[in-house]
Amino acid sequence: MTIERRMARAEFTLTRDYPAPVDRVWAAFADEHQKLAWWGAGDAMEPSEWAFDFRVGGRDVAEGKFHHGPISRYEATYTDIVDHVRIVTTYDMWLDGIHMSTSLASLEFEPVGEGTRFTHAEHGVFFDQFWADGPNRETGTQGLLDALGTYLT
Repeated sequence: MTIERRMARAEFTLTRDYPAPVDRVWAAFADEHQKLAWWGAGDAMEPSEWAFDFRVGGRDVAEGKFHHGPISRYEATYTDIVDHVRIVTTYDMWLDGIHMSTSLASLEFEPVGEGTRFTHAEHGVFFDQFWADGPNRETGTQGLLDALGTYLT
């Protein structure tokens, strides 16, 4: 089978107001046990590999098999961290061993009243048969932010 070599870009920004102070929302990303409690596909996936290294230059890895579906692999590198203000990562995704995308994501934490305004902005490049996957990435990220909201409440 010949693979058509294509590339597409997708950008999105998602903003959520969480009824939790910045230090609590921040900890959901910076503390490994807290991140494990909400991040990922939950019961929809059988995890096979996990690495967590929350520091500039550190890498996170999450790999697992969706029930009756493909193996998903996420590898991120932290490029900038300012405590309680922002996290910037670059990350790559694979599906069944095929490199599907590379993204730059910025996460911002802003106090709003007694809660936190959280903004996730992302620019992704999608490769070959995944060239049209940008809308799915935004939907998946919305799901993660919903899971974070549930965790925080």
